[in-house]
Amino acid sequence: MTIRPEFEGEQFKKGLAIRREVLGPAYVDKSVQGATDMTAPLQKLVTEWCWGEVWGRPGLDRRTRSFLNLAFLTALNRPNEIKLHVRGAINNGLKPEEIQEVILQAAIYCGVPAALDCMKVVVETLKDIEEGR
Repeated sequence: MTIRPEFEGEQFKKGLAIRREVLGPAYVDKSVQGATDMTAPLQKLVTEWCWGEVWGRPGLDRRTRSFLNLAFLTALNRPNEIKLHVRGAINNGLKPEEIQEVILQAAIYCGVPAALDCMKVVVETLKDIEEGR
């Protein structure tokens, strides 16, 4: 993988390793390799701070972080991120039944329309994973 000069720091490398473990190397490598002059600063920020700093902290395990992300992303009604983080949640050991429970809980506290949209994406993503896509 070709690395842009701004992606060479230790915090970036730490975040990149965690990001690849959770989300899968294919998705992450495509995002990082596809960075342009416009998008590279955001890739750097997300990789260093989100993944290196926050996901790299010892206070919560990755399963717990995945539970939280799914709930937050349901509240924000962010289907593209839900799709990505369902895959991450599975990689972090969550079972489909646990993901279902997160969405049900979020429906009560975050709203039914957001949970309905989210559940649709969850079902599609789990099917894709099952079929090896």
